[in-house]
Amino acid sequence: MMHRFKKVQQVLVLVLFLNLAVAFAKIIYGTLTSTLSMTADGYHSLFDGISNIVGLVGIFIASRPPDREHPYGHQKYETVASIFIAVLLLFVSFEIFQNALHRFLLQSTPGVTPLSFIIMLGTMGVNYMVTRYEQGKGVALRSQVLIADSMHTKSDIYVSFSVIVSLFAIKFGFPLLDPLIALFISIIIFRAGFRIMKENSRVLLDMSRLEEDEICRLVMGVDGVLDCHKIRTRGGMGDIRIDLHVLVQPDMPLEDAHIIAHRVSKMLKAEYEDVSDVVVHLEPASPQGSNSKKTS
Repeated sequence: MMHRFKKVQQVLVLVLFLNLAVAFAKIIYGTLTSTLSMTADGYHSLFDGISNIVGLVGIFIASRPPDREHPYGHQKYETVASIFIAVLLLFVSFEIFQNALHRFLLQSTPGVTPLSFIIMLGTMGVNYMVTRYEQGKGVALRSQVLIADSMHTKSDIYVSFSVIVSLFAIKFGFPLLDPLIALFISIIIFRAGFRIMKENSRVLLDMSRLEEDEICRLVMGVDGVLDCHKIRTRGGMGDIRIDLHVLVQPDMPLEDAHIIAHRVSKMLKAEYEDVSDVVVHLEPASPQGSNSKKTS
């Protein structure tokens, strides 16, 4: 677990520097040329960097071992960090929306130069590489923060493409398309924030994560298990927890029953890579239930 958290931190630090470089390039030149869509995209990239910092803080706390106040560990702090990233996205979306509406009233014409296109194409290429890298690492390391942050950066690619379209529109005498595309950008950012919040709220609300019927089918394949019920799952990526009741022969020695419980736990962890803990409650099967299993 500690190795995983260190790997996630290394990815976030690298992505942080790339996001900051991209953000300042777009913000500075967008401000100099009064191109609202480019400036909005720059602030979106800046919040990519801020979300990296939030992710680093969340991972630092989540990597702490269990203690008296947190007997189940600190893994949910990674989920909280992901929720905070989503809140930042929603805030940026609102700000861009407001600025776009304000631009409609000002009716100003931003300046567009060849350097504007070079900056946008270059930063879009960087964002594409960052998204692929961070998404791949997020899946490999089973990290909610990395996947949430990659979704944030992925939305930046679409935003940058929209800005390029806006620059062409301004160049050919349609400056009103600049605030219109900024409004479109705000909708994209809002959608990304909502998706992140929806997924991570499932973890905080302890919603079911795995199919109960599938788990029961797997458990019934373990030798000595007569039946299973009361299956519950919760948690998030890389830290799903399962508890269930398993029925065994009523006259089975405690040591043998314990071995069966261990086999069930080991099998489920091997079957589901995100499962970190399995609690098996052993119950004696009724003679009638036991006979029915043997007959079947």
